[in-house]
Amino acid sequence: MRKLIVSEFVSLDGVMEDPGGAEKTKHGGWTFKFMSPEGGKYKLDELLAGGALLLGRVTYQGFAKAWPSMKDDAGFADRMNSLPKYVVSTTLDKAEWKNSRVISGNVAEEVKKLKEQPGQDILVFGSAELVMTLMNDDLVDEYRLMVYPIILGSGKRLFGDDIQTAQVLDLADSKAFGSGVVLLTYRPRGGVSKSEVAR
Repeated sequence: MRKLIVSEFVSLDGVMEDPGGAEKTKHGGWTFKFMSPEGGKYKLDELLAGGALLLGRVTYQGFAKAWPSMKDDAGFADRMNSLPKYVVSTTLDKAEWKNSRVISGNVAEEVKKLKEQPGQDILVFGSAELVMTLMNDDLVDEYRLMVYPIILGSGKRLFGDDIQTAQVLDLADSKAFGSGVVLLTYRPRGGVSKSEVAR
């Protein structure tokens, strides 16, 4: 069975919104201050090891607007454009980006079917609302959080108020990059009620 991996850029105070600046938000582009060859290599290796992308509508539309026209020597753009892509949306009728398909029905059931297919793991980038859905349905096998040494103070946070069941995570790996970014890899131990966490 394929793993479903949530891979995110996150500020020290948990903000994940607009790390690349494409959405023109107040703090957009906050990751650029910390670009490094080792961070870039990690993201490329991760993408090459992935077998599909699972995205929410907002992230999908931003990617679909930007990536088809991009070129790079490392092959990142080619991989982004060639991978199978699944966009979860109740409003999109069709997905125009190469190798894309819309999931509009029962998300949990459709994602379970994707995980049961043979092949490399499924990557989720961005897509905060989708991450909440996947988390609440116990479908996430691994979280890879690139934590940036910056406090933004506002913006959409990765883990919001829609968590139905508190999650206990085990730290599987950690790595510090020279830029000050720390990669934290967590795997879910299981869900517990919020009252249990409070005790």
